[in-house]
Amino acid sequence: MSVAHPAGEGEQPGRIMSAEMAEQPEVLRRILDRGAPGIRAVAAGIAARNPRFVLLTARGTSDNAALYAKYLLEIRLGLPCGLASMSTTTAYGAEPDLRDVLVITVSQSGGSPDLVASTRAAREAGAITLAVTNNPDSPLAAVSEYHIDILAGPEKALPATKTYTASLLSLYLFVEGLRGGDGAAAAVLPGPADAILARKDEVRGLASRYRFAERMVITSRGYGYPTAKEAALKLMETSYIPALSYSGADLLHGPLAMVDNISPVIAVVTDGRGGEALQPVLDRLRGRGADLVVVGPKAQVEAASAGFVLPTAGVAEEVQPILEILPLQMLAYEVTIARGQDPDAPRALAKVTETR
Repeated sequence: MSVAHPAGEGEQPGRIMSAEMAEQPEVLRRILDRGAPGIRAVAAGIAARNPRFVLLTARGTSDNAALYAKYLLEIRLGLPCGLASMSTTTAYGAEPDLRDVLVITVSQSGGSPDLVASTRAAREAGAITLAVTNNPDSPLAAVSEYHIDILAGPEKALPATKTYTASLLSLYLFVEGLRGGDGAAAAVLPGPADAILARKDEVRGLASRYRFAERMVITSRGYGYPTAKEAALKLMETSYIPALSYSGADLLHGPLAMVDNISPVIAVVTDGRGGEALQPVLDRLRGRGADLVVVGPKAQVEAASAGFVLPTAGVAEEVQPILEILPLQMLAYEVTIARGQDPDAPRALAKVTETR
């Protein structure tokens, strides 16, 4: 089991997480240059088998990447998708009929026993199984019929950063391969990613708003919703701030009642249909006097209390989540540092979580 260690004397807390965040543009380039042909080959092999349904299996950060894949598969291909409940097979011994079903298991390490067991059971039940991992030699890759290596390189900090964006890009290229596309919309990503990661001072300024926050709400819709969930997870596991993530539609169905003028709210506004669908939620939040910060297009940021403008001009909506998460990873890092903690080694966490 790989475990990150707190900074030693004279070492900067969070230096590993910071370095791994900075690697992300190069990881994206590596996938586009070296990984894409293999991903297309896997997609072609699976497309030829014409799966009728897709089940996605994951935990933690990988679960948010799987949710992104669910949006892609349902919107881009019209394939019905579900998020698997692993305990139905690992704890209850259920034996579903998975003939002609594609089961995609997303895991940074490929080592969690429940992921391996549920994938093995799915294959035995007739499923087409695909593992998406950062470790081609992992037990999960071994039990799966197909494998995609996300090529992120070793990740030592406990909070996953580069493996998350690498998973998103790999899943996007896979889905595009299923539909016979070349994934060309992703080619623009490394440049804007570089530009976002260079804006550390802006993010540090936003972080000062949350140093003493007791809770936060993060919301989005459409392709941005997985980003909201991942941002909340990053804030909770690094700074220990309770961060609640909601689809904008769900936020209006009750949880909006807890939002007031001292409640920090971060809205991830995708430039496209998801952002348009979120507009009524933004209007309601402003009406309640919420401390609203927007991560998204310039016009939406200007209408909020504060925010971070994303360079989304010329970037297709379906790949914007790969950029959206970057300032939020940086925010989690800066808030944690401001609170005197080490984001490299959150308490009580291990790099490989061995759920069963």
